[in-house]
Amino acid sequence: MHETAFIAGKAVPPSQLGRLNEISDWRSQPDALPQCLARDGYVLLRNALGRDQVMAARLDVLERLAAVGEIAEPLAAAVASGNSRRAELHPDLNAFWRGVCEAPRLRAVTHAGALADISAALLGGTTKPFDFLWLRTMLEGRASPLHFDHVYMNRGSRHLLTAWVPLGDVPTVAGPLVVVEGSNRFEDLQARYRGVDVDRDGLPGSFPEDAVAFAASRNARLLTADFNAGDVILFDMFTLHGSCDNRMGGGRVRLSCDVRWQLAAEPGDDRWFGAPPTGHGGHSYGGLNGARPLGEAYIAR
Repeated sequence: MHETAFIAGKAVPPSQLGRLNEISDWRSQPDALPQCLARDGYVLLRNALGRDQVMAARLDVLERLAAVGEIAEPLAAAVASGNSRRAELHPDLNAFWRGVCEAPRLRAVTHAGALADISAALLGGTTKPFDFLWLRTMLEGRASPLHFDHVYMNRGSRHLLTAWVPLGDVPTVAGPLVVVEGSNRFEDLQARYRGVDVDRDGLPGSFPEDAVAFAASRNARLLTADFNAGDVILFDMFTLHGSCDNRMGGGRVRLSCDVRWQLAAEPGDDRWFGAPPTGHGGHSYGGLNGARPLGEAYIAR
């Protein structure tokens, strides 16, 4: 990695920063995907989703944010305007954000096509996505803390994957996903968090520890990459991950989304299915940070 990564304002020392393993053409070796997932806890697939399709989804999101005054022209730059008419134009913020998350061009990337084939290859059977989509609009200086996904979605199938999709090019400076190396084998942490349900148990799902110090305590590196539109990384429920800080400057927003895929024949976590899904605490899409006007007080989630 040539570029310095920051997490919660702290530079990651070069000795602790590593590059994610990647697969350039997964269709040439689909049978190898489960072994790669078991080894690393993740698979990073280059241009698996198609750049043009992802960029169309990105533009759709930006147009909807621009329509409420939150993104300035030119839209392609994804610069926050510092203003918002979202609450004025759409008093039901839950419904507005649901509409953005269910936009057809975005769903064509996240809920069909290549991800159906990739998840089936990884899980060994026909798969289905959660109805709920986690769309992220990360302003400068913001990031996601380290966490396991298991604590947020463990009421259904255990054969479940998260797909993190960068909506546009996301170099290190923009705050891409970061994985704690070897965390899929941290059995002591998995034992501590296995079965924990953030809604039922009222516990925070994210780790309070400093990510750099935590990784050092485990003799592990923090792994990331420069992502391009069309790339996707999929990982299991016990791979510890978060994101680097968005340090692009100039008010530029990092766009990405998370979608979960599971074996279709197995039961689903009822919080994440439905029209609309109920989500955490029954708040549905209104419970996401993105549902608040861009720039409002941020709560890591």
